[in-house]
Order: sequence, then C-alpha cells, then structure tokens
Amino acid sequence: MFKRLLTFATHRIYNLPVIVLMPHSRCNCRCVMCDIWKANHEKRELSVEELQKHAVHFKKLGVREVVFSGGEALMHSNLWQFCEVLKAQRISITLLSTGLLLEKNAQAIVDHFRDVIVSLDGSESIHDRIRNIPQGFRKLAAGVKALKDLKPGFRVSARCVLQRYNYADFINIVQAAKDLGLDQISFLAADVSSAAFNRPEHWQEERVSEIALTVAETTELESIVERSFETLQDSYAQKFIAESPVKMKKIVQYYQAINGLTDFPETVCNAPWVSAVIESDGSVMPCFFHKPYGNIYDNNLPDLLNSREAIAFRRNLDMSNDETCKKCVCSLKLGLRQLN
Repeated sequence: MFKRLLTFATHRIYNLPVIVLMPHSRCNCRCVMCDIWKANHEKRELSVEELQKHAVHFKKLGVREVVFSGGEALMHSNLWQFCEVLKAQRISITLLSTGLLLEKNAQAIVDHFRDVIVSLDGSESIHDRIRNIPQGFRKLAAGVKALKDLKPGFRVSARCVLQRYNYADFINIVQAAKDLGLDQISFLAADVSSAAFNRPEHWQEERVSEIALTVAETTELESIVERSFETLQDSYAQKFIAESPVKMKKIVQYYQAINGLTDFPETVCNAPWVSAVIESDGSVMPCFFHKPYGNIYDNNLPDLLNSREAIAFRRNLDMSNDETCKKCVCSLKLGLRQLN
C-alpha cells in the first residue's frame, strides 16, 4: 500500500498492478472498427525468452495481473510456455479473445487463465457482419460452452463496442450475452480519434463516418439506452451489464461530442500510474492511446517506466485538457482497495 501511495505522490512507478501484453501482432477477425488484422503479414511476436528476461521485473514491480490482448493471443506460436513463465511468478492471466479458437484450446485455457473476456458485437448476423468472419458467432458460442463444460464457474465475460453497425441492436446484444451463458457484458464507444489499434495515422473523416454515429443515430441510441434502464432493470441491478446507467449515458455523450453537440465526458483514469501496455514489437506505453516510453528490447521495464521522460509525462498529464485523454473510450480507474 505504501508503494502504491508513493507512486501517486511522486509519479515514479514503485508498484504496477496490471500489465496489458500483446503477445503478437496478428488477429483472426477483420473487424470494421479495428485495423489490427492489417498487420497479419508482419508476424511480430514476443518470444518466450524475451518474456523470461522481463518476468523478474514484473514481480519486482508488484504486477498481479497480465491481460493478454491483441489481436488474438491464442494465435501465438508458443502461448502455453508464455503463460508458464508468468505463472511461475504467481501472476494471474486474463485472456481477451475473439472467441474463434476457444473450443479448440478449451482445456489449456481453463488450466492457464484466470478468466476470459470475449468480443461480442451483436446478435448472430450483426456480430458476424462486424467481425467479417462466417459463423463467428457460432464458433464463439461453442467456445464459451466448452469452457463452461470443462470448468463450471470459470468466468467468461464479454466486451462490446457500440458503433454505427450495432447500436440499434443493443437490447439484443444483452440477450445474446445471456443466451451464450456469459457472466457479464460491458460496453464502450468506438475509438475514432486516435492512432491506436495498428492505425498508421488518424482516421480520415470518411473512415470516421463509417463507424461513428450521426446526430440522428445518436438521438436514437439515447432513446434505446434510456428505455433499457426500465426494460433491462434487473441486468443493471445485478451488474450483468457492467456499466451503470450513468456510464451508459456517457457513451451517448461521447457520440454527441463527436458530432459537436456537447463536450466529451470527463475522463477519470489512473492507467499510467497503475498499468502499462507492452506491444508485440516491445514498445511500452502508458495506455493504448499515448506514445511509448521506449522498448523492452532496448531497456528493462522499470527503467523505461521511470525514465526522466516517463515521470515527466505522468507529472504533467492534465487529462481535462489533453486531447487524447479527452476523447478516450476505455479509461481505467483503480482505487486503492482494488489495488490492494
């Protein structure tokens, strides 16, 4: 606890509870709102040997959880050894997955991961359209069932990006999550303003308009969300929908802001102080959206996190005025109790 308080007070990282790790650069979906799959030909991958060199630093930094993101981590050429390196340090692992390879790897998943978070983009036809994968929904369903059959009580939740292709399907998405036997579903808006997710540069206006909601669509989403507070009252109360009504309204506000109707929702986040993102090329970032501190191929993680530039970044970060933070769609806020 003292180290965590010291981190917030000095902006020097003494304790880092969470690392988001992208084991490689590939993905097995071609989602309309993401460009990660466009790097499949690059085949960048962090090796087990490279992870082994840095795992000891993870432990010294007090890392409790590593989240495998991507892309699709299950496409890593040596994933289970990758997991064993972390488990040897008593670090728990969460898998973010497209769901397509869950059934094939079900036993290894329940043996190595604490939980799984799948991407769910709509009821069956809409999900498959957004993912650009035939029978993607059915493969996801089979995978979730395989995990639950092998290990009843194993936590599988979902994350959904609400955007132009699926916003009108919101009620059906919640029902689909229940039908799949998921434990929870969370929602966020689509990032249309950053260069994250393998975008070589910021999207042009034409590309933004494909994903972001128009004024009329935002008004429709607002009505859908407002009605859901009554029709899905139990889902909110029981936290099956992870977001509170207040947070759901902020998704609406985000799209209102995209259309110039209001300010973006206030960003409440401490990600740069409690987590780090390591990309498949070794880049270490304070979050998905800000520029890297450096690269683990050039330096060890503690030195990267506590370089003069990194400390200055955290000390000077004003989220209320920083253009990247103001438009953030997936901020992280861990309280001291959650960090303990």
